[in-house]
Amino acid sequence: MEGEIINRVANSVLKTFDLEEYYPKGVRKGIDISQWLESGFLLREKPFRESLKEHDWDAHKDTFVYLFCSTDAIVPAWAYMLITTYLSPIARKIVVGDAIQLETAIFQEELEKADLEAYRDKPVIIKGCSKLPVPPSAYIWILQKLQGVASKLLYGEACSSVPLYKR
Repeated sequence: MEGEIINRVANSVLKTFDLEEYYPKGVRKGIDISQWLESGFLLREKPFRESLKEHDWDAHKDTFVYLFCSTDAIVPAWAYMLITTYLSPIARKIVVGDAIQLETAIFQEELEKADLEAYRDKPVIIKGCSKLPVPPSAYIWILQKLQGVASKLLYGEACSSVPLYKR
């Protein structure tokens, strides 16, 4: 039919890799260790341990957790480790840092498990714009993994992509 609009993108062999598909659903929470420090700065071991025993850890069940200190206190590594002994049985993931470091750790773990066989010897576009907090490192990691599999890599959307690699 003359004048028929053909969707060349839909008919293309181009495969799309969408990092948002690897974003695990679940609550992300930050725990500020300064709440258990004297005046927010001084860690006294006995009161610290007692406070941790009394804390409602069930509030963190099945969550992704990042541990941080909002003050300039010098916190020994064992303090974060001790908190982790309470969280390990109930939380899905625990990191020391901020929300971005948590997302980065989650994505790294998820992308390590990714099965990329569907992308073998095909041109692949790594989808750009995301609605979810995909960390910049995730784009680098998936590029590295796909580079050994795909014939061609692009970034963006099918209508306006940036070529990155061609075997």
